Amino acid sequence: MIPPDALADAQIVAECVAAGQPIPLEVSRRVREEGQRITARLGRQYGLLDIGVPAIRELRGELPE
Repeated sequence: MIPPDALADAQIVAECVAAGQPIPLEVSRRVREEGQRITARLGRQYGLLDIGVPAIRELRGELPE
């Protein structure tokens, strides 16, 4: 479930983007801080997830020599 304050910020961001207007600084700050908190929490919970390079190599296949 998305907290009501996060949903309200997402609505403001969407409206600003759709209208081509800048996002209010206070909203931008809250969104950035919440993203940092979520990133830190996931890092503590799961550790570093290094899946990008292996996934790309698997999709790309063997390189020619």
